[in-house]
Amino acid sequence: MPEAGKQIAVALRYELSGDDLPTVVAKGHGSLAERIVAAALTHGVPIREDRDLVALLAALDVGRPIPPIAFLAVAEILACLYRHSARLAAADADADSSG
Repeated sequence: MPEAGKQIAVALRYELSGDDLPTVVAKGHGSLAERIVAAALTHGVPIREDRDLVALLAALDVGRPIPPIAFLAVAEILACLYRHSARLAAADADADSSG
C-alpha cells in the first residue's frame, strides 16, 4: 500500500470498436505514477483525478478488466473523453476548411 499523500496512477485501455471491457494496462505509485501521468500527457491522453476510483482500480492486476462496480464511473470518464475528442476533431475540420 502506498504511503498517505503519495500519488497513485492507473492507466486504462478501451477500444470503442471492440467487445472487451476497459482494461488496466499500467499502475503504480510514487515515481512510477508520475511517469504514467507524464506519458499520458505526452501522448495527449486526458487525465482524471478520482481517489476512490483509482484506489479500486489500483487493486486490480495489470491486464485485468475493470470490475462491474467501476462500470458507471469509467463510462462517465469515457463519455467525457469521447465528447472532448469530437470537439477537437470538429475544431480541426473547421481549421482545415478555413485555411
